[in-house]
Amino acid sequence: MARAKMKNSPSEISTGSKIVPPITREDLNGVSPLLPARIMGSLTSEAGQRNNTEEFSLDRSYSQVQVEFYVNENTFKERLKLFFIKNQRSSLRIRLFNFSLKLLSCLLYIVRVLLDDPTQRFGCWNCEKQNNTTKSINWDPIIWVDRKTPLWAIQVTVAIISFLETMLLIYLSYKGNIWEQIIRISFILEMINTVPFIITIFWPPLRNLFIPVFLNCWLAKCVLENMINDLHRAIQRTQSAMFNQVIILICTLLCLVFTGMCGIQHLERAGENLSLFKSFYFCIVTFSTVGYGDVTPKIWPSQLLVVIMICVALVVLPLQFEELVYLWMERQKSGGNYSRHRAQTEKHVVLCVSSLKIDLLMDFLNEFYAHPRLQDYYVVILCPTEMDIQVRRVLQIPLWSQRVIYLQGSALKDQDLMRAKMDDAEACFILSSRNEVDRTAADHQTILRAWAVKDFAPNCPLYVQILKPENKFHVKFADHVVCEEEFKYAMLALNCVCPATSTLITLLVHTSRGQEGQQSPEQWQRMYGRCSGNEVYHIRMGDSKFFMEYAGKSFTYAGFHAHKKYGVCLIGVRREDNKSILLNPGPRHIMASSDTCFYINITKEENSAFIFKQEEKQKRKGRGICGEPSRLPVHSIIASMGTVAMDLQNTECRPINSSKLTLPSENGSGTRRPSIAPVLEIADSSTVLPCDLLSDQSEDEMTQSDDEGLPVLEYVKGYPPNSPYIGSSPTLCHLLPSKAAFCCLRLDKGCKHNSFEDAKAYGFKNKLIIVSAETAGNGLYNFIVPLRAYYRSRKELNPIVLLLDNPPDNHFLEAICCFPMVYFMVGTIDNLDNLLQCGIIYADNLVVVDKESTMSAEEDYMADAKTIVNVQTMFRLFPSLSITTELTHPSNMRFMQFRAKDCYSLALSKLEKKERENGSNLAFMFRLPFAAGRVFSISMLDTLLYQSFVKDYMITITRLLLGLDTTPGSGYLCAMKITEDDLWIRTYGRLFQKLCSSSAEIPIGIYRTQSHMFSTSEPHDIRTQSQISINVEDCEDTKDTKEHWTAKPSHRNSTSSDQSEHPLLRRKSMQWARRLSRKGNKQATKTAEWISQQRLNLYRRSERQELSELVKNRMKHLGLPTTGYEDVANLTASDVMNRVNLGYLQDEMNDHQNTLSYVLINPPPDTRLELNDIVYLIRSDPLAHVANDSQSRKSSNSYKTEQTGNPETRDETQL
Repeated sequence: MARAKMKNSPSEISTGSKIVPPITREDLNGVSPLLPARIMGSLTSEAGQRNNTEEFSLDRSYSQVQVEFYVNENTFKERLKLFFIKNQRSSLRIRLFNFSLKLLSCLLYIVRVLLDDPTQRFGCWNCEKQNNTTKSINWDPIIWVDRKTPLWAIQVTVAIISFLETMLLIYLSYKGNIWEQIIRISFILEMINTVPFIITIFWPPLRNLFIPVFLNCWLAKCVLENMINDLHRAIQRTQSAMFNQVIILICTLLCLVFTGMCGIQHLERAGENLSLFKSFYFCIVTFSTVGYGDVTPKIWPSQLLVVIMICVALVVLPLQFEELVYLWMERQKSGGNYSRHRAQTEKHVVLCVSSLKIDLLMDFLNEFYAHPRLQDYYVVILCPTEMDIQVRRVLQIPLWSQRVIYLQGSALKDQDLMRAKMDDAEACFILSSRNEVDRTAADHQTILRAWAVKDFAPNCPLYVQILKPENKFHVKFADHVVCEEEFKYAMLALNCVCPATSTLITLLVHTSRGQEGQQSPEQWQRMYGRCSGNEVYHIRMGDSKFFMEYAGKSFTYAGFHAHKKYGVCLIGVRREDNKSILLNPGPRHIMASSDTCFYINITKEENSAFIFKQEEKQKRKGRGICGEPSRLPVHSIIASMGTVAMDLQNTECRPINSSKLTLPSENGSGTRRPSIAPVLEIADSSTVLPCDLLSDQSEDEMTQSDDEGLPVLEYVKGYPPNSPYIGSSPTLCHLLPSKAAFCCLRLDKGCKHNSFEDAKAYGFKNKLIIVSAETAGNGLYNFIVPLRAYYRSRKELNPIVLLLDNPPDNHFLEAICCFPMVYFMVGTIDNLDNLLQCGIIYADNLVVVDKESTMSAEEDYMADAKTIVNVQTMFRLFPSLSITTELTHPSNMRFMQFRAKDCYSLALSKLEKKERENGSNLAFMFRLPFAAGRVFSISMLDTLLYQSFVKDYMITITRLLLGLDTTPGSGYLCAMKITEDDLWIRTYGRLFQKLCSSSAEIPIGIYRTQSHMFSTSEPHDIRTQSQISINVEDCEDTKDTKEHWTAKPSHRNSTSSDQSEHPLLRRKSMQWARRLSRKGNKQATKTAEWISQQRLNLYRRSERQELSELVKNRMKHLGLPTTGYEDVANLTASDVMNRVNLGYLQDEMNDHQNTLSYVLINPPPDTRLELNDIVYLIRSDPLAHVANDSQSRKSSNSYKTEQTGNPETRDETQL
């Protein structure tokens, strides 16, 4: 503790007091009286030089005091203590010197033993040697040894140095209790090994006295432990407790063996004179519990020593092993460290998560190691929780045990980041815990982890997953960010206008070789599995064999011919001097050799082999388009088969109201085969582009209704004025001329502006889109924007109803009040009244969003239980409704639209297990709800973040496809439906040419719906099915006249008119009804016959009829009209097939003959088109060339273009 010295000034010595010159109160205001004297002196000197108006005097307690700090450290003892103990570097040198002395003393002992001859007589130095052979044990060889003078001198010198150093350390470590220092074992051993040597200096006869110098090995062990601690402190590194414990254990074993060896050898000098090697051999055999017995001690002192050493070993070694095992178990929990040497020689990435689940781990590992160039990477997992049992079991598999390292620690601790060698990592993936009840808190943890990693390793690339969009701007410094709610809602929104967009995107962002389902007997599974292997790749055009020959040609020309020749789908391009990726920039874009091309294919070009067939070589020699097409390979003649060159100057665009591809005619003659115009190398601005320019302007700006002639509210195009969160990408949308009042957004309650209280009263022209969510989060804003984007026709806009469990706040209402036909209602999907009030019978799509409050459950996979049951109920109540459901766990999708005793579902389950065993990353892809786009889990998009490590453009392309970002000149995703009038195109390759030549659109895939026969496990059901089919057909003819159902009069007599309205009967009920009718015919009394008829009518009521009556009764109770409710009994087989969005009806009549849907990404050009196919298109930006044509248009503002010309604009290919 510092001591203060008070020095009196000369004036104080003479007078005993000090006069302080007056200073102003302003100068001393706020100045502490405890300031040092030098500061106070300066203040008083300055104050004395000023003109003071007020003076005061200080009390003697404020007299100047000179304080000297760190006085104790200036003493000689403190300086020695600082050098020997406190300072790490100097203390390390002292301990290293001390360790060397101990080892030297042990080495000198071994030298003395080797120079000593046990056969000679022993005694004191310069004494007469005596031969004592009469005693049973000759103690002289044990007490006295033969020590040479030079060796004695060296040992004495070492002893003196060790003694002085020990005494000095005792003095420096003294804290008031001398006995605490004296009774220490290390001090006692030091005195035993040093004091006798010092005594021999003054008493020469004792120079040959035996001194157990070999005990210095234990002192060397203690010094080594302290030295390791000082070493870690000196190099500023955290020591490993495991390493220290291993060193201690090894040193303990060595000391035991060395002590036993030297002790037994010395004591056996009075016995069989064992050498050092034989003593060492005996100790190893004894301590290893082998015990050969060929070498044993002969006299009792050496035998006693062996007993003592064994007892010591039995006490010391178990304690050491227990500590080691404990540390080993703790290390297994924490994971230890990632080797610095490995970090410098091998590449590794770090995965930071709050809690690691087996599904998350396997998704990451399968996707990460799916890329060939990542096979040599190590994955270091940094997680604050203890390793899960399932995770531990997986990481013990040889496939992962050598490449995955689990470290228990926090990303907020620099020590743990150092253990993971974050500064040497190739990348750091920070994932949020989506199963947390409070998702905002989970985002806050992710943000702190990202900040900590960026602070510790600024150069490490960051890949961050965030949950809520309002938190995204906190991690904008990261290299790649995926906001879960942004992608989720945008994908669910596109599912409503482009069916199965979620399946399309999921297949694109998963790594696959397209081998799934190739062994299946089902044709659709083989085709679906093969096309699922398509992914997005990139290549520089000048280095590409696919696209190099199209340099200087238009993008559309390059895209069509690359697909025709190689089967690859060119979707986007990026200029060398521009970082923006453009999806289908249109025919105006001229390809350059320096452009980067983005294309969809089974594999990247570098892994492709080019085999040119002989027919293709002959084609290159200059044959005509129609010349001998039979000799050409199929994929080379698809688009040119039967084509005739057409003059595009005379090509007319058909009316926009048409939803099909017009069948061309040749000079008014119908004798020629339909033809498709060729794709031009350089676009002609007078033909294609005017057809592309905002084709729906004449439609959007109409003020009269086509049907009723009533005035319709105009919408304007502009950017939403209010964004609910920071960082949302501005998108040009359809907006209301003025914001709607908050009260007008409530669907089920009228206000002073309108009195509508249900969806029927609004009289919407288009079907509703209903979104069921727990709260109106900011991510829900991204559901509305893609459905109100400027490129969607005003007549195609569907009303959006938000069915919310909790009322939205004004901040959210302020953001959505500018969009047309967007409403909200408070209610839940498990309440039938709420569903009817929000207009579910007028809806085509229902989106069920996973609720945050149900994401965590006691049993992990039970989090989706309530959602699955509620959706199953809605499938029963409203079978014609297309429902898209978000699940927490993808494995639960097998319960969607569940059917008992379904052999086909069982076969799909077996196929899924087989694909999983084969190492597929998409084992669940053959589940019918996923293939049809009816179910979605956000965890499927985790691979998007993982793929960004290899493909840094994947997030950008996905955002452009989903409409989250709008880059000027970049296209957007849409869809068109193949009708009967479009089947003349025949193949996908010809469709590709038709779209490229007419509207410059790029197709990327097909959504196909086809009928399928689902078999059951009961063979008699097939016969029942045929009977039901006949009855349904009979009923179709008699439905309007309400006649009785009399297929077989003797067995199906009925007097109920309900049976003609609802002919769909349950098979078991029908069989029971037949038995009742047979019994009824035998009864004689009219009462019995009447009862039988009533029972027959009761059991003939189908389940569908009961559900229909339930819905109608609730609608009547709520005062809603029942005319809009479409009963499934009124749906014919063709109606079912025409409903492309309908997966299959949940009713007994459709247990066998149903439809299934699936996605074909970039199918081969010779793929036949089928009726009701939906083709995914990337349509070019209609505003891409507005600036070039602005001279000929009235464009007074950026979001509204007035056009009143001919409504016939172009071939419309939208859904």
